[in-house]
Amino acid sequence: MIRKLSSSILLLGSIMLVSGCEYFRTRTPGDFLSNPFAPSAAEYEQMGKDMEPAQVRAPSSIVVCRSHQCAPAKLSMSKEYVYNSLLHLFDNNNYQKALICQADPYAHTCLENYITLPITAGITPTNAYIDSVRITDVIIGKGANKINLVLNYNVTYGSQTPDCTPSKSILFAKNVNHVLLEDAGYTCKMTTIGQSTIKTVFAIDYIDLDYGYIGGYYSIGISGPAYGGGSGYMILRMPKNAYPLAPELKAPTAPSKKKQANIFGASAIDTSSSGANTGAVQVFPISK
Repeated sequence: MIRKLSSSILLLGSIMLVSGCEYFRTRTPGDFLSNPFAPSAAEYEQMGKDMEPAQVRAPSSIVVCRSHQCAPAKLSMSKEYVYNSLLHLFDNNNYQKALICQADPYAHTCLENYITLPITAGITPTNAYIDSVRITDVIIGKGANKINLVLNYNVTYGSQTPDCTPSKSILFAKNVNHVLLEDAGYTCKMTTIGQSTIKTVFAIDYIDLDYGYIGGYYSIGISGPAYGGGSGYMILRMPKNAYPLAPELKAPTAPSKKKQANIFGASAIDTSSSGANTGAVQVFPISK
């Protein structure tokens, strides 16, 4: 009886191995006993191959819109102008929430109010979505054309919102045809067995200073217990435009005679009959 049972188990195991059961083929008995739900070394290696960064399309020229007119930046702008414009735009929208949408790269119009990333959370295929980002801090970098940003992306998947760390990002303007937003990776707890890392690359090719829009090609990769990613074209829509940087300044009003008397410690001189109508300068007495 024991021999028949042992032979049956061996036969069943052989059939599962020959038939291509990836779960048992890629795990050792130690892996199965310690944590049967954790990805195996072979699966992590395959994840690395699948998560190889997708090629981001490099724009031939960045289009900048100002005063409701759009033109390629390389015709009449410098990289310093592009950098300053982006700095003004992000500085005006600091501590604000910017909306993210899947867009058409030619018409620069939104097709969906979010971007979609096909992922596998554990062993479940699903989609992750990013529909907004909160700008937490804007810092001028030590480099001449670098802006340090702290961004909080709103990531959801399967009707769930995971806890994510802020993304420390760099906006770099190398020249008028190369403006890149990238981060070192931020983590989100998308499964119960660990953190997943998300890396973002955003190649900017469209800047609208009138409406606060930034468009470009993106590549987002997720690695860890939840893995996947995607690429495409998106638009970052900010609530404020790139100008003005500060509220309008108002000219100071002339102090009243009573206030002048309090300032100078004496009664204000009545200048209605002498010099006030001729434009002459009046000197107020200062008490010792």
